[in-house]
Amino acid sequence: LRDDQLVASVAGAVEQVNKLVSVRPVKSRYNGEIGDVVIGRILEVQQKRWKVDTNSRLHSTLLLSSVNLPGGELRRKSVEDELMMREYLKEGDLISSLLNSLQLAQGTLLKISPYLIKRRKSHFHTLPYGVSIIFGRNGYVWISPVATEEQSVTGGYVQNLEEFLFVVFICFNFSSFSQVVPMKIRTAIARVANCVIILAKHHIPLFDTSVVYAYDASMAHEVKDLLKAEIANSIAAETALELEKAVQEV
Repeated sequence: LRDDQLVASVAGAVEQVNKLVSVRPVKSRYNGEIGDVVIGRILEVQQKRWKVDTNSRLHSTLLLSSVNLPGGELRRKSVEDELMMREYLKEGDLISSLLNSLQLAQGTLLKISPYLIKRRKSHFHTLPYGVSIIFGRNGYVWISPVATEEQSVTGGYVQNLEEFLFVVFICFNFSSFSQVVPMKIRTAIARVANCVIILAKHHIPLFDTSVVYAYDASMAHEVKDLLKAEIANSIAAETALELEKAVQEV
C-alpha cells in the first residue's frame, strides 16, 4: 500500500479474479506449460536423465525413459542404454522439444525475452531464403539452413553416433550438415538473426510473418549495417506498419 492505494512492484498487465488482483510482468523468466515448443542446451548427463537449460527458473529434465530406442523397439531401458546416453546427447548439445527432442546443428542461437514469443499453431518455419527458424517459447530462437531431400524425415529412430538427429517420435538425418554451409545461406542466416534482434529490441512480437516483413525491409542495407540505430529503427517501423496493414486486411 502507498497512500492507501495498491501499488505493484513490477510493470505489467493487471489480472483480477474475484477479489484477487495480480500483475503479470511484461518481462519475466519462462514458465513452462504443457505443449510448449522450447529450445534447450544439455548441461549434464545424469543417471537415466539429461539436465537441460531451457532459460526457465529451474533446469529441465529429459528422461531416458522418454526416449525411443534404436529401431523403435519398445522395451524397458537397460543398463547398456544408460551407458550409451552420452553417445546420443552430450554436454553442450542443443535440442528442440515438443513431446519429442531433436539435436540441432549448423546454425545460430539467439536469446530474447520469452514474452515476445506467443504460443502458435506451429513454431517451426521454413523461410523463403533457404533458412529455417524455430521459435522456442522459452525465449530461445534457432536459425539454421533448410534441410535438403537427403536430410529429410526418415521415420523411427536413426542410429548414427557421429552425425545424427535424435527424436522421440520423428527422426531427421542431418549427416550432410557436416558439409560447409554456402556463403549465400550463411549471409541469409546472419540477416535473419539481425532482423530477430531488431524486432526484439523494439518489442515487436516474433513469428514467421514479422520476421519475413523485417527481412524484406532490410534488403536495402548490408547485413553488417542492420544493427545501426537509425537503420534498425527504420526496419522496425516498416515492419510494424506492414503488420498493422495485415491486421486491417483480415
